[in-house]
Amino acid sequence: MSDAFQMSSRTSDCLEEEDGEEEEEEENYNPTEVKMSQIVMPCHSNHRQELSVGQLLKWMDSAACLSAERHAGSPCVTASMDDIHFEHTISVGQVVNIRAKVNRAFNTSMEVGIQVNCEDLFSDRHWRVCHAYATFVTQRTSTGQKVTLKPIVPLTQKEQVEYSVAAERRRVRMVHDDIIKDLLSNESVQQVDSSVGPNAVAAERTRVESVELVLPPHANHQVNTFGGQIMAWMVNVATIAASRLSQAHPTLRAIDMFTFRGPSQVGDRLLLKAIVNNAFRNSMEVGVRAEAYHEEGPNRHINSAFMTFEVLDDGGKPRTLPRIRPEPLEGQRRFQEATARKKIRLDRKYIISRTQGEVPLSVPWDPTNQVYLSFNNVSALKMLAARSSWRLSCEKDQVQLYTLEQKSMLSFKIECEVDVPAHRAFDLLAELSNRPSWDSHYKKCELIQLVDNDDFIYRVVTPSVRHGAMGSPTAANQAKGILQDFILLASKRKPCGSGDPYVIALRSVSLPTHPPTEGYNRGEVLCAGFTILETKDNKSLISYFNQASPEVLPYISTDIAGLSSSFYHTFCSCSQYLTRNRL
Repeated sequence: MSDAFQMSSRTSDCLEEEDGEEEEEEENYNPTEVKMSQIVMPCHSNHRQELSVGQLLKWMDSAACLSAERHAGSPCVTASMDDIHFEHTISVGQVVNIRAKVNRAFNTSMEVGIQVNCEDLFSDRHWRVCHAYATFVTQRTSTGQKVTLKPIVPLTQKEQVEYSVAAERRRVRMVHDDIIKDLLSNESVQQVDSSVGPNAVAAERTRVESVELVLPPHANHQVNTFGGQIMAWMVNVATIAASRLSQAHPTLRAIDMFTFRGPSQVGDRLLLKAIVNNAFRNSMEVGVRAEAYHEEGPNRHINSAFMTFEVLDDGGKPRTLPRIRPEPLEGQRRFQEATARKKIRLDRKYIISRTQGEVPLSVPWDPTNQVYLSFNNVSALKMLAARSSWRLSCEKDQVQLYTLEQKSMLSFKIECEVDVPAHRAFDLLAELSNRPSWDSHYKKCELIQLVDNDDFIYRVVTPSVRHGAMGSPTAANQAKGILQDFILLASKRKPCGSGDPYVIALRSVSLPTHPPTEGYNRGEVLCAGFTILETKDNKSLISYFNQASPEVLPYISTDIAGLSSSFYHTFCSCSQYLTRNRL
């Protein structure tokens, strides 16, 4: 983790690429974009002369709120914040540059993307600190009516990707609270180890309680307690709790997704409670709860958050932490749930937060990571479809074959309009078991697990081309009797709004019940699937995408080279299948 505090050459290169993309897109004015630049002064810093995370959260929330209100034209409040991973620290004298803009507006809520970069004025270096997604909701009018938001119109390729994937992120948020419950109910989380050593620290010693009086400077322009201020107070008590366990100055590494449950106003007393829920080898989870109360009346639960801290040695590496001794009953529950959250945190970090190419092929499938794999499956296909650099390779009778080269990756797209309603084409193509009837590359397709109404796992058998030659891969390899199989996660999504396509996304996963078997070459699919867009006269524009893995590329390479047109015959067969079953 020490590399988080040093600019590696790889990080610099990536950031230069990102900055280049941003410069190209600056010509397209986004009316919701808000830019904020702040120089870090000593009053903003901690004991290490680094910007305190609490202050950074206040700036981030302020910029995001201004962006949301610019789009809504009415007052907005923070509803939730997705996971935040802090990649670098910021020192006194450096400049924080924050860019916030609305990615997508739903009915009365909107997603705001927040990008935080740091600038060193003396070396002219720039680097990314964190990236976050916040959800804002509009406040009701004076008559109690909800404000309906106007839709966002993406102007650039990058904005189109964010717009499309925002719907999938919203889907994840809606099931977030249920994931831990499901994980604990499956009893897959270790039980509390009662045989802690003599050096274990009692969790009770880390407990912190603090009261803050909400004054006018703590409120926003709507006289509600500023969401960023509440987050800053929560970080403060969490840091104290982490310090009591480690007897050192901890570093905040991440904040889990959290939701504001209700408002707070000027004059409220905010009761902030924090305790270390669990200490792992090199990190600890601190749970924080914020309650508001007035002179009379019960406490109101405002927010709860879970923060991950590390303690770094002089070399910048995480130190080994003492173990925690949980309290009976409630403490043991928190201990167990922290273990579950650590597992979910890793799933989110290494599946959702990374690009499709960074996620290993055939990620092991289990019920606890299905939401994140499904998200990655759909979002990867949407990102691939949104690319603007597709090049027409060949065309025959309105069936077009496009290619896209990205570094060492070749992707292809086959596209054609069919005289079938989009919703009907979606239902037919989503039934993957029927694909062998129209696709000669599918010898067999069996459903092996029904995950839910939108996600399915199939075993697909195809002719292998691993030892094949140019020409027809099917004929060349069927003679050798070599077959290939894939274990595929199929995720289907209906449009979330006007202009959205139907999506059927495919990617490889691995199942312990279906290991590679003798007589089959186990192939892998990185990213593939269909998008179906409704066109005029009740027709559909059907696009098939595939990021060509070594097992898939030979099927299409002869078409790309112009040596055959099997893509055309396959798509004609698909069109005929859809037309036959149009009703």
